[in-house]
This record gives sequence, structure tokens and C-alpha cells, in this order.
Amino acid sequence: MKFDALITREFGTIAELISTHAVETPQATALILGEQRVSFAELDRLMDRVAAALQRDGLVSGEIIAVCARNSIAYAVLFLGALRAGVAVSPLAPSSTAEAIAGMVADCDAKLFFLDQATADDLQHLSRPIAVPQIALDDGGAGKHFQDWLAPEGARPGEAQIKPEQPFNIIYSSGTTGEPKGIVQSFQMRWLQLFRAINLGYGRDVVTLVSTPLYSNTTLVSFFPTIGFGGTVVLMEKFDASQFLALAERHRVTHAMLVPVQYHRIMALPDFDRYDLSSFRMKLSTSAPFAAGLKADVLKRWPGGLTEYYGMTEGGGTCCLEAHLHPDKLHTVGKPLPGHEIRLIDEDGREVPQGEIGEVVGTSGAIMNGYYKRPDKTSAAEWFDRDGRRFIRTGDVARFDADGFLTLLDRKKDMIISGGFNIYPSDLETVLAQHPDVSEAAVVGVPSQEWGETPVAFVVLTAKAQTTADDLKAWVNGRVGKTQRLAALRVVEHLPRSGIGKVLKRELRDAVGSL
Repeated sequence: MKFDALITREFGTIAELISTHAVETPQATALILGEQRVSFAELDRLMDRVAAALQRDGLVSGEIIAVCARNSIAYAVLFLGALRAGVAVSPLAPSSTAEAIAGMVADCDAKLFFLDQATADDLQHLSRPIAVPQIALDDGGAGKHFQDWLAPEGARPGEAQIKPEQPFNIIYSSGTTGEPKGIVQSFQMRWLQLFRAINLGYGRDVVTLVSTPLYSNTTLVSFFPTIGFGGTVVLMEKFDASQFLALAERHRVTHAMLVPVQYHRIMALPDFDRYDLSSFRMKLSTSAPFAAGLKADVLKRWPGGLTEYYGMTEGGGTCCLEAHLHPDKLHTVGKPLPGHEIRLIDEDGREVPQGEIGEVVGTSGAIMNGYYKRPDKTSAAEWFDRDGRRFIRTGDVARFDADGFLTLLDRKKDMIISGGFNIYPSDLETVLAQHPDVSEAAVVGVPSQEWGETPVAFVVLTAKAQTTADDLKAWVNGRVGKTQRLAALRVVEHLPRSGIGKVLKRELRDAVGSL
């Protein structure tokens, strides 16, 4: 089937789309990393070899593999090849602690674990080794080498039966010291997400620069449309602002998805204006609060449009702000996408009147199956309207203005978004509580020029405590993931509380200001 016919179907797969490009534009470049280039014909053959290897190892459609590594060509090929076999991928954050990574591999029931040497080094001191077979995506000794694991050249997998509702990927909302929740996104959800890309100009002439990790949903919502529509993905192993601009100029990049802290670092470069960025058609952002002033600076100095998405990895309702079309609405996150519905509810789950503040809930065709093996957590994340339609609760508090644009006011759940990554204060508070000198602890997110937000702890020590603030901060940071580390720790006599005993975290944030 030709691409133009396939893309009009109610359901299809990204692997099928790539096969059409391999036939219709075989020599077009699909992937670039450094000096490595992979054409669509080569990508299609490599995906066949991955799918055949998975089937050789006994995996069937609907089963799961886990991967934890930096961006690489092998990572991208593995992800796409697994999908051809109907095998779901659970991409894990290398910045998580070793115990958390091991816990997530076990939690998602992965049959195989793919990793690089850096991850293998971090896992060396696990109290209990990961039990599933391991395959090394790089030249390190993490396991059987990926090239040796692949099925032979020319291998073809058996046809995989893929149902729309079966897992496409499992993305963990918390790869931390707390209990992780695996967000199950279906093949149908990812297929539907492709279609919003049409309005963003994705096609075979698109070049997307991917500078965020492949384990992040932020990355995948731009990676899959680029590949699916036959464009070129330029991968960065790790983000660097100057290198990003150099690659954008060199490859005549048209699209990029960046989190706000990346925009901040890029725009702050003293030589930003010397780069030729005239090839850009659309820049995208999601995952964290995006300051109106920074949006305005991007619009002024960086060619092409700027689109901000507000939504959750869990799916549900998504808002979109086309900043280049609505420069007077930069303080908002835009309006719900077509086919997406956003409502605001109060503490009792009742919808609030127009103009009033409430918790954001949303629904659409692009919605998670649920949290993997956690029906209790899934139920807690759901809200149903009077007609029984399923919405996802965001925990964010917002209001609609008279024009239907959504303005975010606060995060009900106190989640911290640092450099585009989610940090849960309760996880850090749990670690602090394990120290014998800690009586009480509260963690809040405060504004940070470098990270957008960063965690700060407030601690009440026991009467016989011997530790210092610096020692306690170092103790905590040695026990959490890299992205979770405390920026500051303050010892206080007591935590401010409401009349019913709830810690007043807003007062703590106000006491810090920004870092």
C-alpha cells in the first residue's frame, strides 16, 4: 500500500509507514547522528532484523522490552524494530537510581533489557542483579553486542498481529525512589498523535533536530511524526546549546522540540544571532512552564513559528498555543486541540463555571490505557462526566479566559519540572525521612534560571541531631537520581502549616524566591 493511502486509514502502524518510504524514497535519509547516516531502505532492513531477532528469542506481539541508554542510532533502530514485531518498548531514564532502573525493568515484565556502558556502570553495585538477558547498544561490555544479537542480514520477521489497543510503549512517570507508575500508551494512541503533526508541516522534506532523550514522551511526539511522514531525524547524544545551533545550521533543520530551559540556554548564547536559522519552519515546546517573556524573545529572534503543547504523557486533553499567531496570549497554553476536550473541576469533582479556577481534566482519542498493573492508580487519575466519558486528571489548576485560552496557575500535586523532567517532592521527602537526624521534611520547587525549576528541601532536625545542612544535602543527593538532586537544603525550626495541619508549601517557595 502506498503512503498516501495508508495515512488515511483509521488505524495503521508507524512500521508500515516506514516500509512505504523504503519503497517510494529508499535513498532518503531517515536518521543522522554525527557522521552516521541511515537511509529509509537501510532502516527498513534493520527493523526487520530487530523484529526477527525478537521473534527468534521467543517474544510475541504484546510482550515488552526495556531500554536504558543515551540517544543513538542503535536505540532508534531497536525502538522502531520492536514495534514492527508488535513488541512494546519501555524506555527508561538513565538518570534514575540503579535500584529504580532495576525496579522498572522488573515492573514492566521486560523479556530483554538493552543498555549502554554508562548505564551498566551505574548498575554495578546493585544488591540484586537484573535477571533478564542484557544486550549492549554500544561497544561496551554491558551484554551481548547489539550487532551480534541482530538477526542476520536479509532476515525477515513473521507477520505480527497488532491490535489498536495493545501497548506501544510504557513510559514511567516516576523512575525514582518512590513507587514507579508505568504509563501504557497504545498503538492507537500513537497513530492518532501522528495526525496533529499534519498541521505542523511534517512531511518528507522535514528535518527534525532531536536534542531531548528518546525515553521522554516529549521527544517521541516529534520523533515519530518525523519518521512516520518520511522526514529526517538528526539525533544528538546529549544537548549542548552551541552544538544544537551548529547542527541546525549545518543540516538546514526545519523542526525541533525543545523544553523551555533549552530555549533559555540557546537564547542566552552571546553569539546566537550569528547562526543561520532561516530554514526553521516550526519550533515546538512542552513539558514545563514556558515564560511569556522567553516566548516573545524566541518569536523575535528565531525564524519560523513557535507552538507550545500542554498535556500529559497519560494523554487525555491537549492544549496548543500557536504563539506566532497569538502574540497577545503568550501567558497562556492556548486552546484545546480539535477533538480534545478540557474541563475544569472543583475539589468535589464538579465542573466550575466559566472564568473560575479549577483542576484541569481532559479527554480525547489519544488517552492512556492506564498505569501498568496499577488499577488503583489508574482509577485515581480518572474523572468521568455525566455521560460516562473518561477524562484524565492533571493535578494542574487553571482558568479559561473569555477567548477560550487556558492559563495555568499552579500545580495541585506540587510536582517539580526541572529541565523538562518530572520530580516528585514526596520521593525526596521519603529519602529525607530515612535519615536518623530528620524529624520533618518538605520539598518544593523554586524558579531556576538554569533548570526552569529546581528542588529545595526544608528540614526540621531532631533534638539530638549532629548533621549539618551541607552534610544532609550531600547524603540525600548520593541516594537519588541525577535529575532529582537538591539544589539547596535549609534547616528550620518548624514547617508552616494550615489549621488542619497541611504544610503550606507556597510559604516555603516564597521564602526561597529563586535560585
